[in-house]
Amino acid sequence: MWKGRFAKATADLVQQYGESISYDWRLYKHDIAGSTAHARAQLTAGLLTEDEFGAIETGLAEIKQIIEDGKFDFSIELEDIHMNIESALTSRIGEAGAKLHTARSRNDQVATDTRLYCREEIDNITTLLTELQQALLKQAEQYAAALIPGYTHLQRGQPVTVGHHLLAYVEMLDRDKSRLSDCRKRVNICPLGSGALAGSTINLDRQQIADELGFDGVTTNSMDAISDRDYMAEFLFAMALCGTHLSRLSEDLILWCSSEFGFATLSDAHTTGSSLMPQKKNPDVCELTRGKTGRLYGNLIALLTAAKGLPLTYNRDLQEDKEPLFDSIDTLTLALKVNAEMISDMSINVDTCAAAASDPLLLATDLADYLVKNGVPFRDAHELVGKAVALSVQNNTPLDELDLTQVSEHYGADAKDVFDLQTALAARTNPGAPSVANVQAEVARWQKSL
Repeated sequence: MWKGRFAKATADLVQQYGESISYDWRLYKHDIAGSTAHARAQLTAGLLTEDEFGAIETGLAEIKQIIEDGKFDFSIELEDIHMNIESALTSRIGEAGAKLHTARSRNDQVATDTRLYCREEIDNITTLLTELQQALLKQAEQYAAALIPGYTHLQRGQPVTVGHHLLAYVEMLDRDKSRLSDCRKRVNICPLGSGALAGSTINLDRQQIADELGFDGVTTNSMDAISDRDYMAEFLFAMALCGTHLSRLSEDLILWCSSEFGFATLSDAHTTGSSLMPQKKNPDVCELTRGKTGRLYGNLIALLTAAKGLPLTYNRDLQEDKEPLFDSIDTLTLALKVNAEMISDMSINVDTCAAAASDPLLLATDLADYLVKNGVPFRDAHELVGKAVALSVQNNTPLDELDLTQVSEHYGADAKDVFDLQTALAARTNPGAPSVANVQAEVARWQKSL
């Protein structure tokens, strides 16, 4: 590539240190699409004849097929996917192949390739997020009315339903999709034509190229276009935050599947055993998902660190952007697939959940609300219920079996009606609250939406 300027060949160790073909080969179809659009713009500008363009287009299509057939011989000496493809093309079609690089640089090539790649993977991951939402939604529909304790600080708080709990994750995943959709807008801008940093004196129709590649527009500053990796960092962040949500779901399921909780059972196909303890049934998918979230975080930090001190425009540090990107996509893609499959095959132990939800302490706040409705200021009501709970613990008597009139004259004989779980749940009718009717309405809304 630079033999005219250099008298010595690149050292073997430098080639080994600087190559990226071992991983950026994944960009091959995007590189070929960009090259085809670039060649068509060269044709429009009169830089190629119809025959030369036809040879380039056909040659690139043939190379794409050879790569997909696994028969392409990638060369470390050619460093990257761009030069591997260009070299193969020139070998196949001769001088026309050598004209392809006119008015472009590997700098705007790689910026274009990675944007095309990110766009495709955003669409793929969005589809997988929808499939996981649908798996959760199916379970939420089945267990819309199944009572379960809701927790704060991992302590029982108030009653909810399994359906309401699972729909919380449907909400989280929808925000992930929204972030990806927003990120896609900034991804989908075409940098091709920015050259190495300052465009070219040979002016091709950049809008034509953008239109052919499905971009929404072209970049408006060549220096920014070459050095920008914001779109990639944003994509990595969206994937990392999605990992957070999957990790939280995993933690809930790990707890639910434990003997101490016993709320859920994962299928044999999505659990593993122990090499020593024959009774074990381990939620390894959940544990791996929780652990792999750290990789998603690390990949984001790796890119941010590589970019943080770079002067304009392109610096070789930016070669370090691709492995974190590829790894996060691979990690999240598999995590979404296996979690959707696992959730679809999960069963809820309704009786165990109901027994846990029958704890009268879950309705202590409802008891305070009862006092408020009878004219007691909330802070006073909170204190009176606290005294009742303390008495319950002291006497080892369930809260719903206490004579509450001994605690305060504000408690009437009807105070015990508070402890009817179905009534308590049905009263939670505000938007977002977990009455069964609300949960069923939310299930119907999500079914329509998804």
